[in-house]
Amino acid sequence: MQEFLIKDADVILTMDDQRQELSGADILVRDGVIAQVGQGLEATGETVLAKGCVVTPGLVNTHHHLYQSLTRAVPGGQDALLFGWLQTLYPIWSRFGPEEMFVSAQVGLAELALSGCTLSSDHLYLYPNGSRLDDTIAAAAEIGMRFHPTRGAMSIGESDGGLPPDSLVEKEAAILKDSIRVIDAFHDPSEGAMVRVGLAPCSPFSVSRDLMRDAAILARDKGVMLHTHLAENDEDIAYSLANFGCRPGQYAEDLGWTGDDVWHAHCVKLDGQEIDLFARSKTGVAHCPCSNCRLGSGIAPVRAMRDAGVNVGLGVDGSASNDSGNLIAEARQSMLLQRVANGADAMSAREALEIATRGGADVLNRPDCGRLAPGKRADIAIWDVSGVESAGSWDPAALLLAGPTQVKHLFVEGRQMVREGHVTTVDLPRVIERQNQLACALQA
Repeated sequence: MQEFLIKDADVILTMDDQRQELSGADILVRDGVIAQVGQGLEATGETVLAKGCVVTPGLVNTHHHLYQSLTRAVPGGQDALLFGWLQTLYPIWSRFGPEEMFVSAQVGLAELALSGCTLSSDHLYLYPNGSRLDDTIAAAAEIGMRFHPTRGAMSIGESDGGLPPDSLVEKEAAILKDSIRVIDAFHDPSEGAMVRVGLAPCSPFSVSRDLMRDAAILARDKGVMLHTHLAENDEDIAYSLANFGCRPGQYAEDLGWTGDDVWHAHCVKLDGQEIDLFARSKTGVAHCPCSNCRLGSGIAPVRAMRDAGVNVGLGVDGSASNDSGNLIAEARQSMLLQRVANGADAMSAREALEIATRGGADVLNRPDCGRLAPGKRADIAIWDVSGVESAGSWDPAALLLAGPTQVKHLFVEGRQMVREGHVTTVDLPRVIERQNQLACALQA
């Protein structure tokens, strides 16, 4: 039996069912699971002092394209809207291979960890030059992140009226065959799983109706979740109306893409009827505020979604459409945008943090994560609030108003992944050096 104690935290934001906030409290961890939360606890193992710190559940990232960390701030895409941005980057991504996928995933996951993230999804929808989903799963296993990769796909290339070059699309039969392979090889449905796999055709404008429908049938047969992009911007809505004769929400419902086993990225342009549909069907949303700002897509109606009962989590989106992968900063941005759209009382710092923790876990159907309570997984972020970012704060627990943007300690399944602000599981400077070498080679 392995146990350790997190001791004397200034505040523990539990995000449990009662949303308890405990002062001067401890967390006892045993064999990767939270055993107790309270004052005056004792343990036989190591003690991690949390004086001067706020402790939260590990943050949950519900949408990412990890491979894009190799193509940040590409000049041709810096000021482009979504479709033009994609057309700039597709030719570069077509030159990737397995090493690019592996290294970029490690960099992206390390960046997330330093921002307090313990569970991340990933939407990998292109597989050039022998790349496979296996590459990113191996990267996550080495770095120690709890991982929910999705087997994405594109099947409609330029020659058939799609956006991606033909070299980046796959035959739909091959997509479904490989989807079965990765589910059988890697998906773990058990509580506390370190890897779960989902199916994720890229978007309604890069795959056929048949593939969307077949993927939904396969996912339900295999008991895995479904994910795609939906209603991201005005171009997206116009495409859906012109090509499908309906709005994206109706398109999704018609093809079996609503339900508590489905989550959609962005949803910036959902209207009231679509929000009600998602609430009734328990369909989840991955809100990506920084990417939506970066690409000029708009402000997602998160306040309306939450009020209607839609499950909403946060996503940093791809590094090429965000140029950052800091999830605690994403939570702050979410809070600020809802205030811009709806007034200063539209979203509190605590609610935005709840979306980033418990909310994301619920979107990914992981009630074992995203809260600090007995029986839940020991995915724990410890934030030092004794530094300059919190100096003068009357409410240290309001991390998103005045708090650090880098975690002090981070535990995943009770294993320490960040210690004193440094990733412990990989030689990160070496990984970054290799990432920069690969990025330079792509520019040649």
